[in-house]
Amino acid sequence: MDLDHMKAVALAAAYSGGSYIRSRLDRTRRIDHKGEIDLVTEADLGSERRIIDIIRASFPDHTILSEEHGLTEGRSAYKWIVDPLDGTTNFAHGLAACCVSIALVKENRPIIGIVWGPFTDELFSAVRGAGAYLNGRRLTVSGIDRVGDSLIATGFPYNVRTIMAPVINRLTRCLEASQGIRRLGSAALDMCYVAAGRFEAFWEEQLHPWDTAAGHLIVTEAGGQVTDFDNRPFEPEMKSILASNGRIHHRMLELLDVKGIE
Repeated sequence: MDLDHMKAVALAAAYSGGSYIRSRLDRTRRIDHKGEIDLVTEADLGSERRIIDIIRASFPDHTILSEEHGLTEGRSAYKWIVDPLDGTTNFAHGLAACCVSIALVKENRPIIGIVWGPFTDELFSAVRGAGAYLNGRRLTVSGIDRVGDSLIATGFPYNVRTIMAPVINRLTRCLEASQGIRRLGSAALDMCYVAAGRFEAFWEEQLHPWDTAAGHLIVTEAGGQVTDFDNRPFEPEMKSILASNGRIHHRMLELLDVKGIE
């Protein structure tokens, strides 16, 4: 297993996809709907094509799971999990808070994670057991140990209108307990910001593997913790995610537990 080569391919794919996204921001955008508030643009599709082509050229037998194309089974034990444009709604409205997210997974465990923000030129990366980095600088989660001193982040699922009560209950409890809450609109960036110590925690529900697989590895390699709302260890298929600096994780789980008060 040549992790250096695999990481190089992941970086090349991320830069190719992200460069295409960057070239499309100020152009007229064609926007389609996958759901009532779930959008897809030509930048998602163009970025995804470029990413998959680069991965396929080096690893034709690997499985690829991507947000727009779906699952393409391979013969290898390796699976690439790709979000070609995380933050599509932002992009569709001309906001630059978006990124490319690519993870390489083996036996359901992420071993490489790459998140690149093409408009900020921030490259978050991690290899299992080798740490997490931002543009070559080693990352460490924050040392804050009280939710009251914490800046935390969340996101709203695409089906929020059908599960409004628990979402608002969690938001209210966390807003009352924390120093402040931010909502960026990109789960991958939110998780990277936890790894960088910008946020102490991030939570969201109804997520997909392409939203979280790369971010999970970057958070944990920076010393943080990622579970679901029931404190089960991370798996890419998890629908609910709590990523934190580890120091406030237990208290955040208490705040997110709205069973019986929904």
